[in-house]
Amino acid sequence: MSNFNVAKFGGTSVANFEAMSRCAAIIEANPNTKLVVSSACSGVTNLLVELANGVQDQHRRSEILSQLADIHNAILDQLESPTQAASEVYTILDTVTTLAEAASIQASTKLTDHLVACGELMSTHILTQLMKERGIPATRFDIREVLRTDDAFGKAEPELGTISQLASQSLAPLCQDYVVITQGFIGADAQGNTTTLGRGGSDYSAALIAEAVKASGLEIWTDVPGIYTTDPRIAPKASPIAEISFSEASEMANFGAKILHPSTLIPALRHDIPVFVGSSKEPEKGGTWIRHQVESSPLFRALALRCNQTMVTLRSENMFHAYGFLARVFEILAKHKISVDLITTSEISVSLTLDQTDTSGGAPQLPQAARAELEELCRVEVEHNLCLVALIGNNMSESKGYAKQVFGTLEDFNLRMICYGASPHNLCFLLHESVSKQAIQKLHTELFEK
Repeated sequence: MSNFNVAKFGGTSVANFEAMSRCAAIIEANPNTKLVVSSACSGVTNLLVELANGVQDQHRRSEILSQLADIHNAILDQLESPTQAASEVYTILDTVTTLAEAASIQASTKLTDHLVACGELMSTHILTQLMKERGIPATRFDIREVLRTDDAFGKAEPELGTISQLASQSLAPLCQDYVVITQGFIGADAQGNTTTLGRGGSDYSAALIAEAVKASGLEIWTDVPGIYTTDPRIAPKASPIAEISFSEASEMANFGAKILHPSTLIPALRHDIPVFVGSSKEPEKGGTWIRHQVESSPLFRALALRCNQTMVTLRSENMFHAYGFLARVFEILAKHKISVDLITTSEISVSLTLDQTDTSGGAPQLPQAARAELEELCRVEVEHNLCLVALIGNNMSESKGYAKQVFGTLEDFNLRMICYGASPHNLCFLLHESVSKQAIQKLHTELFEK
């Protein structure tokens, strides 16, 4: 479908009636927007995750359920004709109550996915009604009918062939006649069980949907006007980036730039779909275009920060000049489905960081069973309260002197696990979370403000 635009709105963009109204105005302003992917209302997913983790205190459970009802009622009360949407939302809230009680007895990843998905299911009922009241020919679509995944609850993998087939059968034709409102973050396995694509997966699912319907563009609407040289809340002089390459943006997302989910760009890259990132609060400020080819490729593009890092260090004299040690380590990690992010090695030790891929939040943990197996091989040390700083740029390996500039700026910081060389687009390291923002500020001043 030519000139077919997909627009995704994050939680802050659908936080309340005024925010949803701004979304509707953005949709109205672009006649090519035929498919809208919505997150849960701001704060809702965190409350649902808390319930899913098992709240045994009846008073706290009731308090959370009341908060969920209040968030949605505040928007419903401002609709002209809220009856149908309210009925749907209250039905889902009843389901949340039942699932929360079950989770208080015994939590599970399957139950968690069913529970946390309710946020998107509710927000899309309300957004659809709001758009209808503005005269937009909107209809709601349950994305679980199309976005097929495996049954790895909490971090499900999409089944691309099936998604494409189902989208062409039921979703794309609907977009010919309506502006279709659907959910981000969620899908379903072959048995119809609700799954999620992992924390922050709304952007990823929007890109998968854009790929499946062969969209010509994908817009990601959030609470900041595009991608900046770093988080402006940390470095106030951070500046917006008008255009950035897929490879640079992928590195930024992977290393903690919260504006994009790390997997978002993969489907867009596969089909060369340009991605626009902008603020639904201030659409007039423009934003950032992510494209395959860009006009400029500076040595330093941006700084990213990712906290809640867990570092595992494995030490054994048997590693020295030995074969197969790392193979055995990764065999154990794979057995326990532990995803590794960064890795550095020496003669008798290896340090690695654990990837956070599911919906549970917090720092990733090394399961006790995995630790026990690793301790049969070597000594195991686990450290928390670490943050990852990543410098994103271009052709760093071909540029002399930049490392001196970077590490000279950070001479007063205790840097851990420096990783460089695997990609020409990044240099990264760990440090304690208590000094991480200060390190970002000093680097940004030196590399981007002078």
